Amino acid sequence: MKKVILFALLAIATSMQAQEAYNELRQKAKTTVNDPKTNAVVKQISQFKLDALNYMAIKMQEEMPDSSATFLDKQAIAMDNFVNFYVEKLIESTKLPNVQQVKMIKMFMDASYSNPLFNDKDTELVLSYYNSAQSMTRFSLDTDWRKAVAAIAYLYKIE
Repeated sequence: MKKVILFALLAIATSMQAQEAYNELRQKAKTTVNDPKTNAVVKQISQFKLDALNYMAIKMQEEMPDSSATFLDKQAIAMDNFVNFYVEKLIESTKLPNVQQVKMIKMFMDASYSNPLFNDKDTELVLSYYNSAQSMTRFSLDTDWRKAVAAIAYLYKIE
């Protein structure tokens, strides 16, 4: 009986922590977007993160109402890692020829586009960043971020 109660408490705590991680990432992005002192590039990246997190939560509630907060948390963390790694590689690529920069950007775009989570048919919304040449984060909102991270890790041979 003690094991059952301990397991239930652990599951509840894990679920709460997961939701807290999603909420923390969302709040950080929202704060950055709303701060008038924030650099325009940082603001644009944070706006993507905020929109991706909002999209993810709404679609999960619609399409996967029985999914756990842990699943949302893992997707949110993977999205944050994907975007942060992309920015890191984008900065590093400034020293490379333009052709290599474009190739690197397309690798990330493809990893996002090729790994949908919901198979959302609303392509206008889902690809709003992807199709915008002005966007630094040209990714699909409908992305299984864990798979996208795995795809990029494979391409960069990261363990």
